[in-house]
Amino acid sequence: MAGGQLNVLATLDQAKTQWYHFMAIVIAGMGFFTDAYDLFCVALVTKLLGRIYYTDPSKPDPGSLPPNVSAAVNGVALCGTLAGQLFFGWLGDKLGRKSVYGFTLILMVLCSVASGLSFGHTPKGVIGTLCFFRFWLGFGIGGDYPLSATIMSEYANKKTRGAFIAAVFAMQGFGILFGTIVALIVSAAFRNAYPAPAYFVDASASLVPQADYMWRIILMFGTIPAALTYYWRMKMPETARYTALIARNTKQATADMAKVLNKVIAEEEEEQVQRQVVGADSWGLFSSQFMRRHGLHLLATTSTWLLLDIAFYSQNLFQKDIFTKVGWIPPARTMNAIEEVFRIARAQALIALCGTVPGYWFTVALIDIVGRFWIQIMGFAMMTVFMLALAVPYEHWTQPAHHTGFVVLYGLTFFFANFGPNSTTFIVPAEIFPARLRSTCHGISAAAGKAGAIIGAFGFLYAAQDPKKPDAGYSPGIGIRNALFLLAGTNFLGTLMSLFVPESMGMSLEELSKENVVDDTEAPARV
Repeated sequence: MAGGQLNVLATLDQAKTQWYHFMAIVIAGMGFFTDAYDLFCVALVTKLLGRIYYTDPSKPDPGSLPPNVSAAVNGVALCGTLAGQLFFGWLGDKLGRKSVYGFTLILMVLCSVASGLSFGHTPKGVIGTLCFFRFWLGFGIGGDYPLSATIMSEYANKKTRGAFIAAVFAMQGFGILFGTIVALIVSAAFRNAYPAPAYFVDASASLVPQADYMWRIILMFGTIPAALTYYWRMKMPETARYTALIARNTKQATADMAKVLNKVIAEEEEEQVQRQVVGADSWGLFSSQFMRRHGLHLLATTSTWLLLDIAFYSQNLFQKDIFTKVGWIPPARTMNAIEEVFRIARAQALIALCGTVPGYWFTVALIDIVGRFWIQIMGFAMMTVFMLALAVPYEHWTQPAHHTGFVVLYGLTFFFANFGPNSTTFIVPAEIFPARLRSTCHGISAAAGKAGAIIGAFGFLYAAQDPKKPDAGYSPGIGIRNALFLLAGTNFLGTLMSLFVPESMGMSLEELSKENVVDDTEAPARV
């Protein structure tokens, strides 16, 4: 038996798209812009860090980060993100979405600046300090995932809710692109100001002392857009669904949304309030009732996000290594340190511009037409196909004449990741769980994804090593070709697990979560 829907929530579901929707997208989206910048910009500077702190001029090749150091630099922020998703997801349901929202942004800004100011008299000291601040940077980023998704889903109308949440997440693409643009501008400026010979010409002179400022500037630059949105983030009212359904203050929720929508909303009758929230605290996370209603949903959202991020973060964090191995970026010894940063940034900017960013916005345009379910299935399936297309004729792609074809196919895997599961895995958990557990369940799903990202970041680093000629300090791996086969298999598993993801298009959050359902035998949301 359904208990009906509160007037204020029904009004939100039917509200026409207006200015406050776009403000919410920008405010929440700039957090994600910063998240992506901070998480992925480190991949642009890891080669430079290796040159600065681990070069021995007597050796034929410039220095690179030792395996354990490289894994730490690339993965420590992901570990912090996983912890932050679980903690702030839980806190968002306990204290309110807005209450926690500002703190995560402050933490991100401070730790981003601090990571660029990493200090120490030895390489170990600098890298250790960098990893410390990047862990806490990741912790703040982790909070942005469940809070931004939940806030946007609870603000949106049901007709365009998917597009609004997807638009917030699409800012991640611009964050990745902005990171490459900043790296291009900074490296171009330093290259002109401090010209230097290639490493094989003069090993010592190829690394100018001023290069140490480059990675610090790149890491810190992402704080600017986030800091600019802090005031507006604090001005946002608490979501009506938290205020009405969790804080049980329907009058405040009605007043807040009447002001936001600039519309008179009828106050609720006490009897209607009681029907809507009946039994709201009678069962919790992982109770038998939760498992009956949402256990399979939580399994689907966690497993698909985990499988996606194994592939997605492997590709993103190690693009530079793949491009080097197929010859799209010249060998390190043929360039100076600054030139190498410029070449890496240029390659990654091309992938972001042609594959990553368009994929996000295809999702925004089509998600409320095609639906979450089919976009996710299609995305995983196409990622599987393109991974196999790279892996099966891998030797063909390593030939100089075919490098462009490799990059095109590689870019298409990013396109279908973003016009696919990288967007939908973020959207669906913000829609299908009850309000009092929504942020927590989104945090759990996102944390499963970051567990996959950690597997990708640490595992791919070692797995992709050449079995005959691994990089210095690494053990022989299975090679890039076999690693691509593994990622194709991961994507195929993601396709299968997506069959358990419910379709949430066009339904209210209360219908999806069955919050206004008293009878536990009520039919589940359609799949």
